[in-house]
Amino acid sequence: MSDTAAASAVQAASRAAVVAAALELFAEQGFDQTSVEQIAQAAGVSRSTFFRQFGGKDDVVFTDHELLLERLREFLAQPHRDPWAAVCEASVFVYAHFAADPELARRRYAVVRGVPALRDREIVTVFRYERLFDEYLRASLPGLDPLDAVGFSALITAIHNHVLRRLIRGPKKVPVSVLRTALDDARRRFGVLPDGEADPAADQVVVAVFPRSMPTAEVARRLRERLDD
Repeated sequence: MSDTAAASAVQAASRAAVVAAALELFAEQGFDQTSVEQIAQAAGVSRSTFFRQFGGKDDVVFTDHELLLERLREFLAQPHRDPWAAVCEASVFVYAHFAADPELARRRYAVVRGVPALRDREIVTVFRYERLFDEYLRASLPGLDPLDAVGFSALITAIHNHVLRRLIRGPKKVPVSVLRTALDDARRRFGVLPDGEADPAADQVVVAVFPRSMPTAEVARRLRERLDD
């Protein structure tokens, strides 16, 4: 492991310790009744270190989302053959992160539900995911109807949140496969789930059939992709 990677790992571990300590204190004492000093002491860091890592108590609760949004921007900035599938993979990436430690996700959820200001920030955070997907689809599919972009983005975000709530509201595990199945169904309903790939000979005439619900920009993308093969 390089020095840079080792330093990043140490920093990540330190942030995780602060988050865990903060959520435990919030659950025991209440969000408003817990001070930054108490969090820092419980996590074994200085007050100045806390503020270098986080801007405030509420940032501790939402720090995972900030990191995830940045990673999704990097992921979506890469070339993807199917933009619709890329959005779904981004959703799966976020879900897998929280499913890796469902107990921590449940504690965070309980804190957010009990503080109106945190609930408001949660709504804004959810919209940031939706807006990221919306902007990505418009940039990746020139000519895409804005209603199709925002509609698909809102649908994927809503499905993700529904499955995630099932995970954090109940004691049972909800595997990633549940989300993948729901996302595939969403793409099917939206008309953008690819059927079996055909491999016609170059001298054959190909007849393409697309659902009426499929956005025009996606029809054009698929035709262009087939012609380029």
